[in-house]
Amino acid sequence: MAGLTLSALYRYPVKSMGGDRFETLDVDARGFRFDRQWMVVDAHGHFLTQREQPRLALIKASVDEDGVLRLRAPGHPDIAVGRQGGDRLAVVVWADTVQARAAGAEVDAWLSDFLSVSCRLVSFPDDVLRPVDPGYATPSDQVGFADGFPFLLISQASLDDLNARMEQPVPMLRFRPNLVVEGCEPYAEDSWRVIRIGELTFRVAKPCARCIIPTIDPATALRGKEPLRTLMRYRRRGNHVFFGQNLIHDRSGRLALGMAVEVVE
Repeated sequence: MAGLTLSALYRYPVKSMGGDRFETLDVDARGFRFDRQWMVVDAHGHFLTQREQPRLALIKASVDEDGVLRLRAPGHPDIAVGRQGGDRLAVVVWADTVQARAAGAEVDAWLSDFLSVSCRLVSFPDDVLRPVDPGYATPSDQVGFADGFPFLLISQASLDDLNARMEQPVPMLRFRPNLVVEGCEPYAEDSWRVIRIGELTFRVAKPCARCIIPTIDPATALRGKEPLRTLMRYRRRGNHVFFGQNLIHDRSGRLALGMAVEVVE
């Protein structure tokens, strides 16, 4: 497909918190380095997201070059969290129970105060493996604390088409993609099976079924009806609304804005 290019790269260090846009990002075995490397869990070790705690959207997470996590939230002093962490504990993310590492009492208190709920921050240890659903992956495919797949891709044309159907447009960040491509028709990504960006090849595993998170305004943490109400009119299959595609990569490497995207299959 001529003219198809990589137009945006996003990384979200803490599951369900705000992230950053980048010009280049390194890819490791689990996806972008430091993407969904940390996660907030409740007192029982079950993962928390904006579905239960919309105020997570107000926390901005970034990672230094040396791997130090920094959190910023309205009305709270910034806090830094080192990579080493503390004791191991079992945590649950969807149907998976994995070993994680406690980030520390100081950041736990900071988060519990901001969210008004008892919670902890945990990190994904380097030596822990969380396999991707074998129904869509090979035995060697793995993922961090992302919902189920290393990457989410959306075309800019798909968002533009959605916004043209609504009174108030929404930004791409409502859908929390990792990769945005431009130069194709709306929803062209639905028909892709394998793509190549630079030296990396990606298998298109399955469409992304959307939950309520895109209805939460990341600037206010307030929940509305859009864009799911509009998507229900033309992107619904059965009980789910689909927008974007989940990808699995074949190797480590680096991605940069402007790279050509080739549809292999």
